[in-house]
Amino acid sequence: MLQSGTVGSRDFSNSTQPVAAACTAVVGLQWGDEGKGKIVDALAPTHDAVIRYNGGANAGHSVQVGGERYALHLVPSGILNPGKPAVIAGGVVVDPEALLKELDALSARGVDISGFVLSDRAHVVMPYHKDEDALRETMLKNAEGGEIGTTRRGIGPCYADKANRSSAIRVGDLIRPAVLRRKLVVIAPFKSAVLSAMGSGPRRYDPHQLAEQFERLGERLRPSITDTVYLLHDMVTNGSRLLFEGANATLLDVDHGTYPFVTASGCSVLGIPAGTGVPGVRIGDALGVMKAYSTRVGGGPFPTELQGDVAHRIRERGREYGTTTGRPRRVGWLDLVAVRYSAMINGVNALVVTLLDVLSGFEEIRVCTSYQTPSGETRRFLPDGDALKAVEPIYTTIAGFGEDLSTVRSERDLPPAARAYLALIEREVGVKVRYVGVGPDRQQTIALS
Repeated sequence: MLQSGTVGSRDFSNSTQPVAAACTAVVGLQWGDEGKGKIVDALAPTHDAVIRYNGGANAGHSVQVGGERYALHLVPSGILNPGKPAVIAGGVVVDPEALLKELDALSARGVDISGFVLSDRAHVVMPYHKDEDALRETMLKNAEGGEIGTTRRGIGPCYADKANRSSAIRVGDLIRPAVLRRKLVVIAPFKSAVLSAMGSGPRRYDPHQLAEQFERLGERLRPSITDTVYLLHDMVTNGSRLLFEGANATLLDVDHGTYPFVTASGCSVLGIPAGTGVPGVRIGDALGVMKAYSTRVGGGPFPTELQGDVAHRIRERGREYGTTTGRPRRVGWLDLVAVRYSAMINGVNALVVTLLDVLSGFEEIRVCTSYQTPSGETRRFLPDGDALKAVEPIYTTIAGFGEDLSTVRSERDLPPAARAYLALIEREVGVKVRYVGVGPDRQQTIALS
């Protein structure tokens, strides 16, 4: 293992800065795809490292710089800032093949990937995890509850093995051949038996073949692998400012989302300490990112979901297709009951409203501010899949705005109706809006006073 605080010969600590500088968290407040990557990219220059703390290759962040679009799945969005540490922490599950493919593609486009760092404690997505994920979704497809809607990239089964312990592989194992082979000799027959029993026909995973394949992947990743817990603590002690980048979003959080239609990790700010080893007390600024409307991918309840022409209009204008899968996203009016709940869970002290430009041209805009439930009206979110299916949204309707916002660069140039929309969000959520996004590019972000 490499020494803490360094990766190869690169020392990322900076003792000239003040000790115990505040760290920042960027977290999604809806069902994902809120534009977190763009915000992380914008904030990265004022921070000393960007850290991904949860999820896997099932999450995609899109960042557009100078007309160039970058689709990032595992690599933190901060990688687009040359030389800055872009850290995958231990709470992430890593598909080494997908990771190397992503790093190679970035390098081929001229992106400096020298700052990339990978935790030796991150768990490894293996081929049998992907197979199990696909099999489970197929089995659930015709069941009463329906499929979860996973990306079939093995994320859930990998996290399950993390909890099972004896069937888990960690990144550090990839550069310890004897350990990797010892584990796979036990795991491979077990997985072969389990997946064969799931009814898809005989499965056989060769432990020696898997060991050879993943040893090669581990050797390519070796220069970037380190104990990131000590690395991050050394940086904080030396006064570095860390920027934590959440994947997925709060309503997909395994503990606080619309269970069981959630992902398998802690997506909220609460997932940072567990995923990185950095205590929550170090987080001085928590930014909650939300779209000006709502979207969701995969199964699960969606109270404000729209169909027909309005849904098509929002989807096309907002380019609402999955970064990872290309699937069309479900779209709906803004659900402030959900956002209010997520802001509470995360303790956010500022909001980022993205894609406000997509709503331009609507004569009226509807916003859900409470739910009608079988027990009466409530302003509380119901983070349970069955309970949330039974609610009906209660809407507040306000005037829309016809102006094109894509060229707006200052708060004073926002149309009055757009400012009124933002004011409604602030009143309902109880948190101020700090930034507004009016397009996909770096420059299309407005800071509010």
